[in-house]
Amino acid sequence: HSKSDWRRALMDKVCLIGGLRSYIGLTGGVYRHVPAELLGAAVLKAVTEKYNVVPQQIICGNGVGAGGNIARLAALEAGLPESIPAVSVDVQCGSGLEAVAMAAAKIEAGEADVIIAGGFESTSTQPRRGYNANHPDYKGEETYSVAKFMPGIHRETVMLEGAELTAEREHISRAESDPWVLRSHKLAAQAAADGALSDIIVPCFGAVRDEGIRPKMSQRLLDRLPCVLEGGRFTNAANACLTNDGAAFVLLASESYAKAHNLAVQAKVRHSAAAGGDPLVSPKSAILALNALLQRAGLSHTQIDCFELNEAFAVIHVMFSRTFPGHEDGYNVFGGALAYGHPYGASGAIILLHLLKSLKKRGGRFGAASVAAAGGVGTALLIERC
Repeated sequence: HSKSDWRRALMDKVCLIGGLRSYIGLTGGVYRHVPAELLGAAVLKAVTEKYNVVPQQIICGNGVGAGGNIARLAALEAGLPESIPAVSVDVQCGSGLEAVAMAAAKIEAGEADVIIAGGFESTSTQPRRGYNANHPDYKGEETYSVAKFMPGIHRETVMLEGAELTAEREHISRAESDPWVLRSHKLAAQAAADGALSDIIVPCFGAVRDEGIRPKMSQRLLDRLPCVLEGGRFTNAANACLTNDGAAFVLLASESYAKAHNLAVQAKVRHSAAAGGDPLVSPKSAILALNALLQRAGLSHTQIDCFELNEAFAVIHVMFSRTFPGHEDGYNVFGGALAYGHPYGASGAIILLHLLKSLKKRGGRFGAASVAAAGGVGTALLIERC
């Protein structure tokens, strides 16, 4: 076999059965009194009931929870058997997709036959933290909510600063990014009106819609928005995603397990890839990870029918369109995080579920998902629709 054939065969046993997500709430919105583990538990329980399956393991992403093995806490809150182990993953924004990649690798390696993976987040109830007095960064009783992502720099605005610096270094203007913001809200509003995603959404805790979608988002509004950073010129409340609460999980199984339990397979997980880049311009890591994924799979971007990128910032859209031209119709088909929001630990599984729907809608074969995470780490996943 050629090297590319060998690479394509690396993951041939991992079946993506499907999954569910919650509605996505705004910080202080519909889920304002719902702890992360309870929101995760509601969706986790719904997945097990939908597919009538008892997983052998649960792998959950979570970025701003209280720490500890919050995945185990969510599994117990969901009423799942105590015998099922659960593992928490924290790659911040990339946590959910990395959790799925880890689950796929375990199944491919023969260490498990059925795993539920994804993640959950509650920015509404996230704790404030403080340094121990013994730590060199200790500044009295001051607390923080955003973790330290790189040596020396620890500021609440570090991710916004990263988007601003990316725009500066890549020569991206608001005029170039604004159409992507408008597109995201338009597509998301249309998907909501059509009920295009209703079969993958679990209504829970009184939620009836994705709270971040703005059907009336307009250029006039965008023109009026100031930069959210002092001295900045680019980043505003529309081209940077809001903060959110949400949960999403997918069910992965081996071919033999899926066949034995009569589970309909929607796609095969073919490859995953991770890439590191400059933490000061972390949005670029989504593109780095996509490039690594395509190289690993031996595919050209022209062979990918649908892309789902977690659009934490509009600069990601612009860099994608420059690097992989000609994919607008198959890119974030139902809109993205600029409209829906970005519940950090859940977002990877959310975009994977949206990718499945996009491939089905467009009759596509290959789909790629990618997330840029704090600290300059990107994670990407390639699936092939069955």
